[in-house]
Amino acid sequence: MEWQIKDNFLEKNFSFETFADAMCFVNRVAEIAERLNHHPEIFMHNYNQVRVQTTTHSAGKITQMDHDLIKQIDTI
Repeated sequence: MEWQIKDNFLEKNFSFETFADAMCFVNRVAEIAERLNHHPEIFMHNYNQVRVQTTTHSAGKITQMDHDLIKQIDTI
């Protein structure tokens, strides 16, 4: 699945084999977010599913910061 624009967010759903794999992914996203100082919304559901959403709240829209973040997330 590709990133989609939904309600002024870039959003993507990720599926993993196990809960531990999903948690590892969440932690790696957190490391990237800290490094870029741009923090997405992260939702974990169904034990192995993760949805990531990002927007630049201060700008009230999707910006280059969001595109930079998703590019890094896609390298995981």
